[in-house]
Amino acid sequence: MLAWLIMNIYLVGFMGTGKSVVGRELAKKKKWHFVDLDDFIELKEKRTIADIFAKDGEPYFRRVEKKALKEIAKENGFVVACGGGIVINEENIRIMKGSGTMICLKAIPEVILKRVSGQAHRPLLNVKDPEKQIGLLLKLRSPYYAEADKTIDTSGLSVKQAAGRILKLFPAQSNRP
Repeated sequence: MLAWLIMNIYLVGFMGTGKSVVGRELAKKKKWHFVDLDDFIELKEKRTIADIFAKDGEPYFRRVEKKALKEIAKENGFVVACGGGIVINEENIRIMKGSGTMICLKAIPEVILKRVSGQAHRPLLNVKDPEKQIGLLLKLRSPYYAEADKTIDTSGLSVKQAAGRILKLFPAQSNRP
């Protein structure tokens, strides 16, 4: 996609790869708006993601997630931190690619586990063996993450370094929405 046509930047990838923190930094540097899709969903639903999963299950959450994505995709000049599983629906990938650029942030499993350990708001890791669950989910989702326009490994990067690498992908004139 040509840089001057980019409407939004969608950060995808597994939980703990830095989508939210890197997204905030990137939006600040580009002087764009930032939205964390999970926060947007919680605002719309008036409850937490963990509560949505517990009371209504993952299929309901994925429907709400797609609806929220469609709403944001109508906007322009947003850096969007997406939930880790958004890519499992091919229509979501088409929505993101049709309204911007999809960048996958990745990290090695040990780094992910370290970053997310002790966070109760991670419903998919509230299992007996979270490290095994991370490996399984990464394996299942990797073909979907491979659909991204660009992938950046954040394992050894600071937030500013990761945002800087993404920023280099876009010419300066694209900083204005």
